[in-house]
Amino acid sequence: MKPILAIIAATALLTACGPGAAIDSDMERGLVGAAVGYGAAKAVNGNGDRGAIIGGLAGVFCDDAGVCRRAR
Repeated sequence: MKPILAIIAATALLTACGPGAAIDSDMERGLVGAAVGYGAAKAVNGNGDRGAIIGGLAGVFCDDAGVCRRAR
């Protein structure tokens, strides 16, 4: 079950920080990450709440980690 959580987190992170996305703030990225995390967890019969939490955190902190930082 541990690899599935990593896949869910990576999917949520990449979706919330995708290039060309019109998602600029931490709150927007967190909401998108939570939604995608929940959906991905449910798609693989996982815990949707856990997927939403992981996805939301990944979305909020992706720019702090340098994953989705945009050139300005």
